[in-house]
Amino acid sequence: MIKSLLTLLLAFPLLASAQPFVQLGERAEVSVITFGPYQGELYSAFGHSSFRVYDPDKGIDEAYNYGVFDFDQPNFYLNFTRGYLYYQLGVFDYKRMQSHYVYNNRYVHEQILNLTASQKQTIYNFLQRNATPEFEHYRYDYFYNNCATKIRDVTAEALAADSVKFDGSYITTNYTIRDLTDIYLSQQPWGDLGIDICLGLPMDKTAAPREYMFLPDYVESGFDHATIIQNGIRVPLIKQKIKVYESREEDAPKGLPHPLYFFGALLIIGLALSFYDERRNKLSSWFDILLFSVSGIIGVLLFVLWVATDHQAAARNFNLLWAMPLHVVAVFAMIRSPRWLASYFLGIAILSVITLLTWPILPQQLNYSLIPVVITLGVRAFMQYRVRTRVSARAI
Repeated sequence: MIKSLLTLLLAFPLLASAQPFVQLGERAEVSVITFGPYQGELYSAFGHSSFRVYDPDKGIDEAYNYGVFDFDQPNFYLNFTRGYLYYQLGVFDYKRMQSHYVYNNRYVHEQILNLTASQKQTIYNFLQRNATPEFEHYRYDYFYNNCATKIRDVTAEALAADSVKFDGSYITTNYTIRDLTDIYLSQQPWGDLGIDICLGLPMDKTAAPREYMFLPDYVESGFDHATIIQNGIRVPLIKQKIKVYESREEDAPKGLPHPLYFFGALLIIGLALSFYDERRNKLSSWFDILLFSVSGIIGVLLFVLWVATDHQAAARNFNLLWAMPLHVVAVFAMIRSPRWLASYFLGIAILSVITLLTWPILPQQLNYSLIPVVITLGVRAFMQYRVRTRVSARAI
């Protein structure tokens, strides 16, 4: 789904020779190509989609790929951070592109569209026009305007006069957008955790059948169930489906231990220090400074993503219940130990308990690997309150 220009440019030189509005021959075909997921990288875990235009009479075999972005765009990194992501349509040699995916053991499925000669030319003209510098860029959205949804939208827009219809009645599940994302990241728990932390409540809406098509697999299924009008008759949009390559079974890529193990160890350390601090009536401030600094910085980033960027999926993020931006202020306040600090940590301890108790019914699904983190924050906040209260009482 999410493709890097850098990866593609290393594999396939852009076709500078592509001429706009070339006329196709009688044997030309337009296809939708679905490339399977690859778990070695986060961006490749969802698969990829593109168009193929093949004309043996004209020597054309081109892949039209809407998943390209350019690091050399003006203010690229600033725009990326702010959510103003601009992707572009790239034209590549299809056979070389296919070889790259086969080499990486990613399945390749081709769906040849059931089109008249006029309809094929209409789509090809649309793609050629969109590949020109004037029209090649588009405003990218992770879930609603990406390289997969573009395949559906371009087909529907180019052939609007012939009423392309995508029938989503075959979808019987009630997945949210987050559920769909989780399925594809089952072998990448750290990547899944990062997405679950950064993206907020909009991810937890139940996806309509059309919204499933932000994933290439569902673009393929959507085209399987699509129809088009030809000569006044509604016919299947797919004429032929070819499984060019089926991926071999491979072992899951090895990586870091599951986040639950990592955060479980954090919890054990936090509990051990709390027991130690209780006995000596003194705080292990180094641990709390580290713990609340990291969670506070995460909170600041989440808050900025919500209110100061155009990342719509990052809005209304319930992870702010544990990753509170105010933790950063509290860490700095530990130097002078103002009286309000004990009350602040008591509030955090209570909030942590409420968060844990309401975890299953929160409108946003929080990643379960974070439960040990929330427990650790609550326990350490309570220790901060308890020890500081004792010290203040003695001072009086």
